[in-house]
Amino acid sequence: MKQDNKILPLTILGAVISIIFSSITAYILVFSKKTVVNLPVGAEVIPKDTMMTLHISTDSTQWQKLEKFGTPKSKTAFQKSLGQLRDRFLTTYGYNFQRDIQPWVGKEVAIAFLRKSTLEPTNLTTPEASPSPPAQQATMVVLPIADPVAAKQILDKLRSPKEGKLVKRTYRGIEITETEEVPNQDISVVALGNKFLVVTNSPMAINRAIDIYKGDQSLEKAPGYTAVMERLETSAPFAQVYVNVPIAAAYTSSKSITPVSEENLKQLEDNQGVAATLSIVSEGIDLKAISWLKPNSQKKFSVENNATGMLSLVPENALMMISGSNLQQMWSNYAKGAAANPFVPINPDTLRKAVKTSTKMDLDQEFINWMAGEYSLSLLPIPKDKKQLEKFSAGFVFMVKVSDRGAAEKSLKKLDEAMKKKEFEVGEAFASGKPVLKWTSPFGGFSVIRGWLNGNVVFFTLGGSVENQILPAPTTSMVESSVLQETLPFESKPFHGNFFIDISRTFNPKNLSIPQLPANQKIWLDGMESIGVTSIVHNSRTTDYDVFVKLKKQKL
Repeated sequence: MKQDNKILPLTILGAVISIIFSSITAYILVFSKKTVVNLPVGAEVIPKDTMMTLHISTDSTQWQKLEKFGTPKSKTAFQKSLGQLRDRFLTTYGYNFQRDIQPWVGKEVAIAFLRKSTLEPTNLTTPEASPSPPAQQATMVVLPIADPVAAKQILDKLRSPKEGKLVKRTYRGIEITETEEVPNQDISVVALGNKFLVVTNSPMAINRAIDIYKGDQSLEKAPGYTAVMERLETSAPFAQVYVNVPIAAAYTSSKSITPVSEENLKQLEDNQGVAATLSIVSEGIDLKAISWLKPNSQKKFSVENNATGMLSLVPENALMMISGSNLQQMWSNYAKGAAANPFVPINPDTLRKAVKTSTKMDLDQEFINWMAGEYSLSLLPIPKDKKQLEKFSAGFVFMVKVSDRGAAEKSLKKLDEAMKKKEFEVGEAFASGKPVLKWTSPFGGFSVIRGWLNGNVVFFTLGGSVENQILPAPTTSMVESSVLQETLPFESKPFHGNFFIDISRTFNPKNLSIPQLPANQKIWLDGMESIGVTSIVHNSRTTDYDVFVKLKKQKL
């Protein structure tokens, strides 16, 4: 990144959000651990009930590390995003980050996103407490002052915007400078002692920062926040994020086409937050995250970290894989939380009805009931020498360790009969000399193979013929995969679950015929090699995540 593009944190905001959310396809967000005296900057003036905070490094060497990754197109898109935000938040007011901000700002800056309820004034003793109705959402930027003298020189000579004017007002004895009549972007600025400069797009938000500076509860007092920060400590992170789950979910719901009911949103009240730290390392982006429940929550996590066996049953050439410790528990948690999630990919009730309609069977009682063991879902490619004989270029494999083989056999036989009534051809077949059962579609479009591994693991394949890749057990499994070892952090065994995707191969049209992504999404995916996620249930109230995004390096 060129020096003249090192711009104010507000400009960096959009770019960093793009990096984080594009890199992990919205799997999770980012944070860092620090001692009580070294909590992320600005925590002592950010509201306790803030919806989300984002902390970003101002160290130019961190940005230079990031610039080594990606493709020419992704780099151009990144610079364009920075430029647009720079024009919106800096150029409008006549400022340049390198010239006007860099000389005095600290090593990182904070950006907090506040909901309407957070902006309600706490001090109503004076008329100035409520200068205007609270906004639906406000943004607060906290810039730590590392050089008070240099900062004062800039603050004493605030420039009037190209359009509009500067005005001043006082709140609780502290002077605030604000713009008026600036198209789409009036801002408020206040210096809190010699420690922070706070910039917001809401007069109510600037008042709230002053209230907290004067003694109201800050982010430091959010349940579990300090303890999580202490566990996530890392040196010189590139970015940190904290999300207040119930508040963020309520805001997301309010903006959704299909908002979640108040009753269902209450299901999230036991959750407190997700926090993580993002670091730039030699091969890409490393994230360490924690999600946690409130101290008095009725909900508790089941401490099961048993997802190690399935990796030895999945071939090393898998394009994608997800695994977990207990499918029954996972489904229970998913079904309970789905009602409060407007973005849930599969509605549990819809799936239950679909199973009932097509098979006359009960999903929970006749399937999930005996699936209280490890599970995995993987996508395996068809070898090149066999592709000409296949209608598909890859096949899915689902495996689950059953907790009741007798119940499983009974349900599977009933399922076979249901498939026959759907005019599927159901009969015995062989895979690598082992007996399996095959369902063949009456239209010849696809087939399903089911069978057993190790006596207690039932498997299903769908799509291409990949059953011979798991029968017998693969000689080289995902555990030995060099690609996986570079992506999934195995040092933290035992673990609760894994997710892995080889982006380079999965989204290569030569390997798979899948719909092309929109250009604005493809740009970011083209810059990545693979993504790996490991989850560990730390205790009944916290779950840890280790995420690594391997990035392509630009050719010099």
